[in-house]
Amino acid sequence: MKLWQKETSVSEIVDRFTVGRDLEFDIDLAPYDVQGSLAHTAMLESIGLLEKKELNQINASLKKIYQSIVVGDFEMMDGVEDIHSQVELMLTEELGDVGKKIHSGRSRNDQVLVDLRLFMRSEIDSIANGVQVLFERLIKLSDEHEDTLMPGYTHMQVAMPSSFGLWFGAFAESLVDDVHMLSAAQKVVNKNPLGSGAGFGSSFPLNRKMTTKLLGFDELNYNVVYAMMGRGKAEKTLGLAMSSIAATLGKMAMDICLYMGQDFGFLTFPDDLTTGSSIMPHKKNPDVFELMRGKCNKIQALPNDIAMLTTNLPTGYHREMQLIKELLFPAIQDLKDCLFMADFMLEKVKINTDLILQDKYKYLFSVEETNRLVLSGVPFRDAYKQIGMAIERGEFEPEKSVTHSHEGSIGNLGLKEIENMMQEALVALDAPQWQNAIKKLTT
Repeated sequence: MKLWQKETSVSEIVDRFTVGRDLEFDIDLAPYDVQGSLAHTAMLESIGLLEKKELNQINASLKKIYQSIVVGDFEMMDGVEDIHSQVELMLTEELGDVGKKIHSGRSRNDQVLVDLRLFMRSEIDSIANGVQVLFERLIKLSDEHEDTLMPGYTHMQVAMPSSFGLWFGAFAESLVDDVHMLSAAQKVVNKNPLGSGAGFGSSFPLNRKMTTKLLGFDELNYNVVYAMMGRGKAEKTLGLAMSSIAATLGKMAMDICLYMGQDFGFLTFPDDLTTGSSIMPHKKNPDVFELMRGKCNKIQALPNDIAMLTTNLPTGYHREMQLIKELLFPAIQDLKDCLFMADFMLEKVKINTDLILQDKYKYLFSVEETNRLVLSGVPFRDAYKQIGMAIERGEFEPEKSVTHSHEGSIGNLGLKEIENMMQEALVALDAPQWQNAIKKLTT
């Protein structure tokens, strides 16, 4: 039986369609539903809607449920509509009428809102940890290969000397900006919607600042109508941050797919990290990075997918909002998997350190030779023409050496500065504050 059900039973066909895949994803919300209930019931006791004895009973039961979730013993029951219903039903089965009191002053609307905010906040922290691990790998590789030259391209044409140090470092610095995007998403996500009810508040004298503090939120969603309007907006904001990380990973994956090919031969991986062909014995396919590229393309579409679900909805709650979970939850897992696999693969990457010695790359150094003439006193346009004529006559023979020294160039990667920027970006996420609040609430 549904919590809202009265005498009339809903058609099984309608029930199946409306519940959809909700239970599949609600298991991920289980710990956060209990956290929200612990804070809400503490607040109810503070305003006289629960007796102290009743609160102690509820707390003990909720913490027992929470522990079963933490150790992996919790399962969704047959016949329940969602995780919110199951937790309340479990309390009622154990405590009787006391369990029925926990829903006073809230709706499933604000209940799922707070669950999702707590879930997203935790996932932002998890994603940030994955980004940090990959960032450190990229910084390490950049430092190791600072002087290992590689071709740089414009218009997919050989252009100027680059280095593997520059290439790895570019993706490291890109991740810094991606963490800033995560931090911005965190500021939107880490606000408390609990107490907004069905989107219009409550006649109970709720203490919303109390639940905000108990759950470790930075602030309230003050306006109860806006709290409900935030359903989809917070998810889309997180999706934007995820799409930024995915863009970084996707470009790196694309480069690696190219660079592994025999026409490039810039880098490779051990045989056990690549796949083969059923017909071509020589193949070492970059399947990991091809799948990473595909998954990251899907993630980059996530903000638009969420927008298309919510963009034409008027103010208030609408049932299709539950479909956002079907978009967001798998995308979060895909992104975390891609971050893990990128680090896992790059730990074993093998760089072709003699790459630049190949004759086909000698024109990379045309600008270097032009600049040498300029430094010796030749006007730039004259030096440009002189080198250009040597190339046309087939007489161009460069030194194949690079002496860049300015900030962010081959000889001065600025890795320490990039590391400092990342540390500042990660500090802005400030996870310990809410983690301590949740630990205090649940233990």
